[in-house]
Amino acid sequence: MMECNPVNTPIECGVKLSKDDGARKVDSTTFRSLVGSLRYLTCTRPDILFAVGLVSRFMENPIEEHMNAAKRILRYLKGTFDYGIFYTSSNDVCFKGYCDSDYAGDVDDHKKHY
Repeated sequence: MMECNPVNTPIECGVKLSKDDGARKVDSTTFRSLVGSLRYLTCTRPDILFAVGLVSRFMENPIEEHMNAAKRILRYLKGTFDYGIFYTSSNDVCFKGYCDSDYAGDVDDHKKHY
């Protein structure tokens, strides 16, 4: 991943991840370790919160598509290493907001996830 190309978004537009049991499985320990590290990083990087939450749904039986989505988050982080929550002593405050506009987008159970 050190030589990967950065991307502009943490997840591809229109991606619908699902529990496809017939797809190629990946090592669940590696996937869980990666997702756990990403979940820890969301404390200071709220811009990846939705994408990490999406891949976190597949910790039980990850497939190659889920691993690729998690790796895309890493590629996004490589290009945005200067983003994050920084606390300074100045009074200048700048907020950026993000919104999930995908209502009932889970293709497996059609529920809305926060």
